[in-house]
Amino acid sequence: MKYGLIVEGGGMKCAYGAAILDRFLDEKISFDYCIGISAGSANLASFLAGQRDRNRRYYVEHSDDPRYLSLRNYFKTGSLFGLDYIYSYMTNSDGPDPLDFPALQRDNTEYEIVTTDGATGKPVYLNKSHMVQDDYWAVKASCALPAACKPVKHDGFTFFDGGVSDSLPIERALEKGCDKVVVVMSKPKGYVKKPQGGRWFYKIACRKYPAIVNALDNRHIMYSRELNRLYELEKEGKVFLYMMSRDIDISVYTKDKAIIQSVYDLGLEDYETLRPELHRFLDIE
Repeated sequence: MKYGLIVEGGGMKCAYGAAILDRFLDEKISFDYCIGISAGSANLASFLAGQRDRNRRYYVEHSDDPRYLSLRNYFKTGSLFGLDYIYSYMTNSDGPDPLDFPALQRDNTEYEIVTTDGATGKPVYLNKSHMVQDDYWAVKASCALPAACKPVKHDGFTFFDGGVSDSLPIERALEKGCDKVVVVMSKPKGYVKKPQGGRWFYKIACRKYPAIVNALDNRHIMYSRELNRLYELEKEGKVFLYMMSRDIDISVYTKDKAIIQSVYDLGLEDYETLRPELHRFLDIE
């Protein structure tokens, strides 16, 4: 039996998933295969490195620095999120809250990161071979929201946020041989994705990348298809879903610490509620 884990992106909403992953660490629950999208890929890096509470700190304690997320960032660097600040300063070995990269490398879990090819609009799946100590360009690429962030360029390729092309990569997990998959989402139950807002803005901002504009235009269709697939597999007993049990007014860009902490706390609450069902799903005695 091969167990997989998918961690969805969603900016500051990913504080919910941070709580779920912390509880996995508490209970020493591991997986054979993990795949993360956008901020979900960063959450997974901390999880696989065994760094409990690190993700929560990034969402709740570090996010008030304007270098993390601000309009000032956008006018200064072209990106709302300071991807270099977060993943090339804060996260580095000499940074204030480093990733334990040696521990991540020692972990035997197959770990993939979803990105989107700027030329084709198709998903590109990266892995630990694309990461070295203090060079986490793959995670940056997965988090590079079109229009809100500059794309990440590496080895002649241009990458955008993984959620643009494969928001809920269940088919990838199945291709990798997973028999059962836990999916940690950043959305509430009953969520329906609407067409991408601000089309005029992303059409102008991404005018050099028509495939990305097209992917954004159709993202709600892709997302709905993948979400419906998850619901089907959930009924078949092959997928276990974590979704917020109640809707909290939080966006990708929320900076209110109290709201972000409440989302994290809801993750802890939902974990406890679903803990017996999760143990049955994972065949934990």
